[in-house]
Amino acid sequence: MKRMMCLLALAGLAGTAAHAQKSAAVLAIEEYRAMLADGNPAELFEAKGEDLWKQKRGPKNASLQQCDLGQGPGVVKAVFVTLPRYFADTNKVQDLESRLLSCMENLQGFNAAEIAKTPFGKGEQNNVTALATWIAAESRDMTFNLPQAHAKEKIAYEVGKRLFFQRGGAHDFSCASCHGADNLRIRMQDLPNLTKNPGDGIGFAAWPAYRVSNGQMWGMQLRLNDCYRQQRFPYPGFASDATVALGVYLGVNSHGSKSVAPALKR
Repeated sequence: MKRMMCLLALAGLAGTAAHAQKSAAVLAIEEYRAMLADGNPAELFEAKGEDLWKQKRGPKNASLQQCDLGQGPGVVKAVFVTLPRYFADTNKVQDLESRLLSCMENLQGFNAAEIAKTPFGKGEQNNVTALATWIAAESRDMTFNLPQAHAKEKIAYEVGKRLFFQRGGAHDFSCASCHGADNLRIRMQDLPNLTKNPGDGIGFAAWPAYRVSNGQMWGMQLRLNDCYRQQRFPYPGFASDATVALGVYLGVNSHGSKSVAPALKR
């Protein structure tokens, strides 16, 4: 009995030490982000995105100011926190980046399929990211409220949920392997539980974000594709039905949380 009590005491001490270590690491990262927040390089992408929205470009020499992101042509305020959603003109559920591709093709004459095939960080994909960054900033501190009234929105949620828990790849991982339970982390990085509302500015509510570690601006499409890379899956493709469905699942789960996008990430 004494031996058992000693073992339990040691286990308790180990758990307390691990919690203290985690808390110290989290606080250090939060302090680091706070120091950089006033000069978040995402602001440069915001400015570029606003300029691109108004610029006349493409084969049709037109701006994006008539682009309908769900609240009517030209409206950008508060649209980010309602995406992905169903659009009647494309008969598809679209997230912000895939919807921007549709507008760039229909209004400006760009080839959306070619832009989607472009490697991340190259050509017009950089412009899509900048546009998404500015539009996301126009909904900062607003709460997510994705619609689920249309049948295709409900289907997208269920597909996204199945993809989230689908295991595969060389390591038999799923999205849920890292983001399916509370109190998980990799090294000093906390991993939010995305099967429920993780809270304001966490998970879905933080992207697009500027990655300090590589000096790049990442939209949600790149964030999801990189998760697939870490699972040793092939990239599903920019603006694919799979990544949009995952966005629906994560976005609906984030209902009521505040967006801090564009955020600052390690």
